[in-house]
Amino acid sequence: MQVRTLFFGMLKDLTGRGSDLLSLPEHATVGDVFTHYEKLVPKLGDFAASIAISINQEFAGPDSKLKDGDEIAFLPPVSGGSKDSQSDMQARAQNCSAIVRERIDTQAVLAELKQPSDGAVVVFEGVVRDHTRGRRTLYLEYEAYEEMALKQMEALAGQALRQFPVRDVAIVHRLGRLEIGETSVLIAVASAHRTAAFDACRWLIDTLKRTVPIWKKEYFEDGAVWADGEPFPAGIRSAEGSHSGRPASK
Repeated sequence: MQVRTLFFGMLKDLTGRGSDLLSLPEHATVGDVFTHYEKLVPKLGDFAASIAISINQEFAGPDSKLKDGDEIAFLPPVSGGSKDSQSDMQARAQNCSAIVRERIDTQAVLAELKQPSDGAVVVFEGVVRDHTRGRRTLYLEYEAYEEMALKQMEALAGQALRQFPVRDVAIVHRLGRLEIGETSVLIAVASAHRTAAFDACRWLIDTLKRTVPIWKKEYFEDGAVWADGEPFPAGIRSAEGSHSGRPASK
């Protein structure tokens, strides 16, 4: 059988590829795929404990069985569908999740989001700053596993609406090159009361930054690096232990 593999962020740089087609025997697992690439790039094993895996845009464990035509993605810790335009995104304010490549128009999103019943609208904007750990930042580039990222964003919006007493949620993330001062991510929560809106907004950005497959590359005067991501939550299994029953190399 044949499967397609995807690599993102620093894993793309490490393996020297963004995607690959791989032929495997029947009954092969995700762990077998990881073992194949670790043999080609031994340093990949150093990151096994922090890499999450997905099959067809759903998180999976290393023992998951594969079938012909599957798409397997190896996802480094995130820094953080369809490719919605800004106008499409603004037209879908109700429980809106969108990925865009142009500037995020916060006021336009809020104009669509607000309703007379709202007593509060809490907004979070992630903004590109001009320094990181004492180094001057020139600009950032964001990339994503777009179809999976949009699914995850929509799921987070739905969970927020169930978990908190809020009326509506908008989540918009930008990809591509971003200049200093530009907005990379917008979260807006509308509610009758401010406490619920604040709580939901904080939960959304904190969870998005840990689970949605979006990565950030920082460009400095002397080079560029992928931003260190936060570990995936414990419920998302890593690639560690997926190769021949031995622990990942240190």
